[in-house]
Amino acid sequence: MDSRTVTTAQNSVDQSDAASTLLHGLIDYAGLFPPASLAMENTVTNYGEYSRSEWSWILGRLIVPVSRLPEFEKAQAASPVPYTSAGAKWRISALLGANPNVDLKSISEFNTRMQNSLSPMGVTVESVELKVANREDITHLSSIIAPEFQTYFEIPQSDNAGCIAAVAASGRRAKLRTGGETADKFPASESVVEFMRLCAASNVPFKATAGLHHPLRSIHRFTYQPDSPLGMMHGFLNVFLAAAFLRSGMDAKVATQLLEEKSPQAFNFDLDGVTWRDYRLSQREIAAARHTFAISFGSCSFTEPIDDLQSLHLL
Repeated sequence: MDSRTVTTAQNSVDQSDAASTLLHGLIDYAGLFPPASLAMENTVTNYGEYSRSEWSWILGRLIVPVSRLPEFEKAQAASPVPYTSAGAKWRISALLGANPNVDLKSISEFNTRMQNSLSPMGVTVESVELKVANREDITHLSSIIAPEFQTYFEIPQSDNAGCIAAVAASGRRAKLRTGGETADKFPASESVVEFMRLCAASNVPFKATAGLHHPLRSIHRFTYQPDSPLGMMHGFLNVFLAAAFLRSGMDAKVATQLLEEKSPQAFNFDLDGVTWRDYRLSQREIAAARHTFAISFGSCSFTEPIDDLQSLHLL
């Protein structure tokens, strides 16, 4: 195995190497959302299977709109127990809709039912996500969302600085949309880097969503339809490594070049860290970034990122 390319010497879940540290709990499963748009039963079945798979350590939360939590309960109740280890739980991140007060009440009732359930499969909503129009929304909504919920605000690009400042003041988290089903949904590399730079400067943790099915920046179809248009997509390794480097002091222009790196040979993972060109990030710096800053990304596919990681010999 060539240690000079984007590869790692181990295939373990103990985070003993830099690649495992970067990937641990990285992918929130969003099978209900486009372009997959799976039925609830399929999504629940998939999440259970991924939870039992050898790559379960890469799996994060299950993304479910609050409006579909009753549907989730029915599907979950009809599914087999998806865990082999005692005490394991399904961790849900719930998307709030147009009426946050009603949705927050629904989440509280849902968590109470799950806590009182006799089912051996534990389920809990532990984070919420919602789109906001401005910094005033962030301030108001933060006052009504219980502090025990990790809260991700998807903010408008037109006021990144003001909204991220409001998120920081509220002690909450930010959310970055990195793609979609059409080319215009993919933000420019400079915009992605600026968002992450502002978050790093304000100590605001963030997650990403949409368009990050592949590890490295590359051209793919925007949907799973055979006639779907092709276009350039951001890579999740690019995004999360750029975030970690920015947190460690990398210049924004250099981070933009990293975000646009397409060559697997440009990255070298080893036990102690990762090298990109002449820049080095330690395993400790990667761990710190993942735990407190660059948290996860939502993807409607779990198998597609895993397959690509295997093709790069990162798994």
